[in-house]
Amino acid sequence: MGTAFITGAGIRVGIAVARALGHAGYDLALHANRSVDSVEALAEEFRALGRRVTVHAADLSRPEAVDELGARVREAHPALDVVVHNAGLYEAVPFGAISRARYQTMLGVNLDAPFFLTQALLPCLRAGTSPLVVNLTDIGGERPVSGYAHYSVSKAGLIMLTRALAVELAPHVRVNAISPGTVAFPENFSAAEREATLQRIPMGREGSVEDIARVVLFLAREAPYITGQVLAVDGGRSAQL
Repeated sequence: MGTAFITGAGIRVGIAVARALGHAGYDLALHANRSVDSVEALAEEFRALGRRVTVHAADLSRPEAVDELGARVREAHPALDVVVHNAGLYEAVPFGAISRARYQTMLGVNLDAPFFLTQALLPCLRAGTSPLVVNLTDIGGERPVSGYAHYSVSKAGLIMLTRALAVELAPHVRVNAISPGTVAFPENFSAAEREATLQRIPMGREGSVEDIARVVLFLAREAPYITGQVLAVDGGRSAQL
């Protein structure tokens, strides 16, 4: 089936994507920063099924760590069929309080890391069969919300990176993005906040991390003519904003 590399594979969407691809027959290269124990457990789960799995720890806010990660993955997996840039940073900070360091960290994780990891792994992708890159973006990259300026800028850049690389790397490498909606409520959300959010979703419910994973699998196995697209998986929320 081939090999898939997933960043941020130790939490939420990353775990679901890794599981979907692993159960579909892919060998796995799994990245984590603070969730290495979770990724190690996931690796053992799929090694028991006969998959080849490597684990790679790296802080994607550090450029040198991104370069080292790219080199390690390139050495371990000379051919890659799926690359999923799932790792991301999210925080609310008033515009006037966003320091240069905070801004650079946000862009480093959400935009620079996908840019330079894709660049580093390009020889592996070109060696793959119908290779695919998937970027996890957000509606904030197209419709900003007050308090998230640096986050919105990073995701807007990731959307443009998706489109630019879809053009530049065609026809062999496909590049798409997935824009998830509410796939799991934050733990600190009150009942009132949850209800208010659900009122803005035409489907009337939150989604699941598996909803995102199924779209990654669809793009990888069933959609060889889709590239340069941002697929909203949000229960219709973006359609009415």
